[in-house]
Amino acid sequence: MKIKSATFITSAARQSQYPQSGLPEVAFVGRSNVGKSSLINTLVNRKRLVKTSNTPGRTQLINFFEINAALVLVDLPGYGYARVPKVVQDRWRPMIETYLTSRAQLKAVVVLLDIRRLPDQKDLDLYKWLRYHDLKVIAVLTKCDKLSKSRQSQQRRDIAATLGAPEAALILFSARTRRGRESVWQAIDREVTDAVR
Repeated sequence: MKIKSATFITSAARQSQYPQSGLPEVAFVGRSNVGKSSLINTLVNRKRLVKTSNTPGRTQLINFFEINAALVLVDLPGYGYARVPKVVQDRWRPMIETYLTSRAQLKAVVVLLDIRRLPDQKDLDLYKWLRYHDLKVIAVLTKCDKLSKSRQSQQRRDIAATLGAPEAALILFSARTRRGRESVWQAIDREVTDAVR
């Protein structure tokens, strides 16, 4: 996709704060420090549209970004980071679940998984929860440049088996090399186009 504009719209903690643009939305969700901000920045060819941090758990609100005045990318708080206070973690879950189940213009959810690790119970719970609620899932394996090609292939097979998903459905991505950028955009375009037909 050719990026003509990419702008931050707003941050929200509750439904009344969601933007009222009416544009189709694609949400990004995954474990803390899995690379959500880096993926979004790579997709839109911006270095700092979404603030990146070495500190997991930094994103604590739902952040909305308008792309080409045609699509909204939504950055959801990461999960699974032990140092985030439990009271904050407890607040995130209903905030995220409310958005995912109530937002009519949500067309797909990009689930990010670190290719170096097999999905744990929290990852599996999220994946199953999204499937249960009939949400369109785009699975992206991040940080693939950290592994050799043969190791990437093995991990992709193992992660697919753990998720019970087709191996071909898992997109390999690297923010450093930009590998997988076009594949992610193609998957987003497909889901958004199918949803508005």
